[in-house]
Amino acid sequence: MPIPFPFSTVAQSFIGRVSLPRTLSGAFPRLLGRRPSQRPGIDRADLDSLSRRIILPSMPITDEEMARAEFQDRGLKLARQELWDQLAEAIHAADAARTATPGGESAAMLLSFGARSDVVAMAEDALFEGTAPPGIGIDAFEAILTDAPDDYARAMIVAATHIDIGWAWRHAPDTPLTESRGMRAAQFKAHFDRAADLLVPFSGLAENAPSLAATECALLAAQTRADRNVADDFEDLIDLDPESPRHMRALGQALLPSRLGDYKSLELEARRTASRTGDIWGAGAYTWVYLDALAMDADALDLLDTGFFADGLRDILARRPDQHTANLLAAFCAVSMRPQDGAPHAVSGARAALQDNLRWILSDHLHELHPLVWTQALHCPGQPSRLPSRRALISEGRQTALRAIASFFADDIADGSSIAFSPAGMYHLPLP
Repeated sequence: MPIPFPFSTVAQSFIGRVSLPRTLSGAFPRLLGRRPSQRPGIDRADLDSLSRRIILPSMPITDEEMARAEFQDRGLKLARQELWDQLAEAIHAADAARTATPGGESAAMLLSFGARSDVVAMAEDALFEGTAPPGIGIDAFEAILTDAPDDYARAMIVAATHIDIGWAWRHAPDTPLTESRGMRAAQFKAHFDRAADLLVPFSGLAENAPSLAATECALLAAQTRADRNVADDFEDLIDLDPESPRHMRALGQALLPSRLGDYKSLELEARRTASRTGDIWGAGAYTWVYLDALAMDADALDLLDTGFFADGLRDILARRPDQHTANLLAAFCAVSMRPQDGAPHAVSGARAALQDNLRWILSDHLHELHPLVWTQALHCPGQPSRLPSRRALISEGRQTALRAIASFFADDIADGSSIAFSPAGMYHLPLP
């Protein structure tokens, strides 16, 4: 599971709150039919000036972040207090109820992430400094299994810890330690092998536990192409928890050629998943499966049905109209699908078609800015990453969003007018 953004404070505030006029007659509808600005060569100074005419309330702390923090902090607290029975009960209950954050993140997986975060952070910090991770943390975790060997929640926490440490080794910076005698690959394999051994007695399907099934799917990263069973394993996971977009996004990542699949398999499984979950998502599952895959690999556009993807965007927002989802999809269209220099004509056309969905997402759905969503789209879509301070992330995310929106509507606000957002919709504010 991609590591959620770090956050520790709980506060809410609007930045740039604006009172809109009661009547904004007819000035805005002309924008709805326009394509993105065709003005050549908008330089950074012009774009910064235009972005100041985008009036969009910003939420440095969002409901989604607070929900994630609540579950992660609870898992962390219970682990630090060694209240393993209570933690296991909380995971069992969250799995059984399919408890999730407003944005669809699994509460059970967040509890597990919080519980192991100290041990994983210790390993990551050691590797970043060029030293071997201390064994005391993972050894203490292994010991919790002896008291309840039949408890899948404990086994899942320890297995996920090994998986995270394995990835920490794989992505560790170049140091004499990591570059010696194939250490990266050996440690990656050793931790994944141990995680697989821990999960042998359990089955996500048998336990009716999506968090366990997701951890089983995470083990696929260490398999070879010859022995993979990506589609079947993810099908079981998604059928267990079809309302969670996280599992579909993980499937798309796993099916990239750089991982364990190919573009034909990606297209096939996106359509199959959409067919199986049509009663819940409409065409939305097709979009969810492709979302991170497209952001990570531009060549995945080759077989994409852009019309079906756009239908999926609309179906997702019809079923999940929250601002986290609106920001997520807007950032994908604006940032992940921005033009690329030197791209083949067909790829450029597909990117432009997807980016054009930004228009109706902004006008019909977005009315507050979640900066960290935009920062993640800019730096690491669907991926864990070492990140700068939270304040820097918020500032960068807000700047990224406002520049993208200003660029999209540059022709319309070049005369000094503004674009304003509110729960009632997006408005063009003419000069006084």
